[in-house]
Amino acid sequence: MKVPSPGESITEVEIAQWLVADGDYVEKDQEIAEIDSDKATLALPAEEAGIIKLLVADGETVQVGQVVCQIDTSAKGEAKKAAPKEVAAPDPAPAPKKEQKTAAAPTTYASGAPSPAAKKLMDETGVKLDKGTGRDGRITKEDVVQAAAAKGSNTTGSRAEERQKMSMLRRKLAARLVAVKNETAMLTTFNEVDMKPIFDLRKQHQDRFVAKDGFKLGFMSFFTLAVVRALKMYPQVNAMIDGQEIVLHDYVDISVAVSGPKGLMVPVLRNAENMSFAGVEREIARLANKVREGSITVDEMTGGTFTITNGGVFGSMLSTPIINPPQSAILGMHNIVERPVAIDGAVTIRPIMYLAMSYDHRIIDGRESVGTLVAIKEALENPLEHLMGGNAEKALEI
Repeated sequence: MKVPSPGESITEVEIAQWLVADGDYVEKDQEIAEIDSDKATLALPAEEAGIIKLLVADGETVQVGQVVCQIDTSAKGEAKKAAPKEVAAPDPAPAPKKEQKTAAAPTTYASGAPSPAAKKLMDETGVKLDKGTGRDGRITKEDVVQAAAAKGSNTTGSRAEERQKMSMLRRKLAARLVAVKNETAMLTTFNEVDMKPIFDLRKQHQDRFVAKDGFKLGFMSFFTLAVVRALKMYPQVNAMIDGQEIVLHDYVDISVAVSGPKGLMVPVLRNAENMSFAGVEREIARLANKVREGSITVDEMTGGTFTITNGGVFGSMLSTPIINPPQSAILGMHNIVERPVAIDGAVTIRPIMYLAMSYDHRIIDGRESVGTLVAIKEALENPLEHLMGGNAEKALEI
């Protein structure tokens, strides 16, 4: 079997792990390995049934089209495990000769000198003692442990280390993040949004929405459609730089950051400008499930024009999200916290979310960046007017 191409422009991949052992019997289409590319982790299915022979090891980097395993299709049934080899019984060992032990000369310590174990521990912890509790005032290991504990040093805890090889996807992601910081003029603008109107709408219509569609009305549909509205008002934020040209899009493909077993993935909602609330929620659920199952494809993660990331699900209060190249902007959502705010001259408690939008200042000026975030805030604080056309039932199709 040869390594298939995971996508355009990908020339090499990494065998993340074999899911079968050398000599196993595999069925046709059975997943036999996980392959890391610089864009995604994909499954490698067996092309035929038979006994497999692995030709490369876990973690090895291979070229697209390289043969990585062989399958003996003439074999039937389960692979037979090799029987354990018989090992001849060793000749009886001769009886050991009794050795005469000579009494070791007693070790003596100068007054106040540390024992070898105590000296080693003193060097590690930086503890200094002039006299201990041992015989003739010598310093024992226990003396050092007690002194280190009083000093605040941890001398008894585990100090084990483990090294793990970074996956190709993680290495590529790290390189891209560094490149974004070095190659773009990235700035971040902040705002806050009162989430009470959305809370009220969800509470009022949630039961009918679930009864009709089978899934909940979440926050992402409101944010996605608010972003779509803002990008129509400020198309420069939906553009990207290609060499010395600016590429403007008449469509909105929203990349949505989703955390999965293999790390952060960014599947794309195609033509989000044509989606309804139910359509957004349905598509996000479908893509998120594929990320968690490891079945997301490269094509489903490429081509976005703007990204939304939600650090709030992990408890983040505020952050400066990093642009997802070659896009020019990214919106960061955060946790919702009840905060005291002034409304009509009175202090009241409202569920507040902080928003952050990072953007590339080479292509987006302050007017567009601030205007985009303000437009998103306006839509979220008055979704009935700006996102639903004044009719929630019609917008939610209930």
